[in-house]
Amino acid sequence: MNRFQASAIHLGISLVVAALVGCLIYFVWYPHPYFQVAGGSNLMLLIMGVDIVIGPLLTLVVYKAGKKSLRFDLACIGVMQAAAFVYGLSVIAQARPVFIVARLDRFIPVYANDLDDADLAQAKQPEFATRSWTGPRLVGAKSPTDAKEKNSLLFSGLAGKDLEKFPKYYVPYAEVAEAMLAKARPLVDLAAKSPADKALVDRYVAASGQSIDRFAYLPLHGRTEEYTMVLSRADKQPLDALAVDPW
Repeated sequence: MNRFQASAIHLGISLVVAALVGCLIYFVWYPHPYFQVAGGSNLMLLIMGVDIVIGPLLTLVVYKAGKKSLRFDLACIGVMQAAAFVYGLSVIAQARPVFIVARLDRFIPVYANDLDDADLAQAKQPEFATRSWTGPRLVGAKSPTDAKEKNSLLFSGLAGKDLEKFPKYYVPYAEVAEAMLAKARPLVDLAAKSPADKALVDRYVAASGQSIDRFAYLPLHGRTEEYTMVLSRADKQPLDALAVDPW
C-alpha cells in the first residue's frame, strides 16, 4: 500500500464518521430551522475540517511502507484526530439550542451554555429543568410581578442575563401563544420590505399551499443574524424561520 491509498482509506473512514455525526447534529441537536439560526454551519465546518482534512493529510505525509515507526506514527495521528474531534464535538454540544423562548414580541434561542445549573433547578416544571439533547423545547416566559424580583431582573438584564435565561420564569408556550400572535404582524408586510424578501416569502407561501393571510411573523434572534419566525394564525404555533431581517 502506498501513501495515497493509505490516505484514501483514512479519508473514507473519516467521511463515514463525519456523516454519522453530521446526522446527529443536523437532525437531533440542531433540527430545522435552528441549524442555520444557531450558526450550525460554522460549527460543522470546524468539526469537518478536523475530521476530514487533518487526519488523512497527516497520513499522506507520514505513511511509508516498511517504515519502522509507522504504527506509532499512525497511532499518534489517530489519537490527535480523536482528541480534536471530541473537543470540536463538545463545543458543538455546548452551543446547541435547548429552548426557544417566546418572550414579549420575539423568539429567542437559549443555548446549553447559556444556562446555569442553579437556575435550571429553580424551574417550575420538570421539562424546564434540563438541557434537552433532542432539539430545543418551545416555551414561553413571563416577567415576575413581585417588585423585588423585577428590580433584580432589571439589573441582571443590564449585566447580560435577561428573562429568557431564567427557567423559573418559563411557562408552557400555550400560555403565551395568544399574546404572541396578537403582537405578530401579517406576513404580507414582510413581503413588502424589498423585492428579495418578497421572493423568499412568496416561495414559502407557495410551498405551504395556503394563502399569505394565514400567516403572521415575529422576530427570531439568531446567533449572528436576525431571522423571521413565521406563525400560523390558525393554531398560533411557530412554523419556520426565514432568513429575512424582520426589522
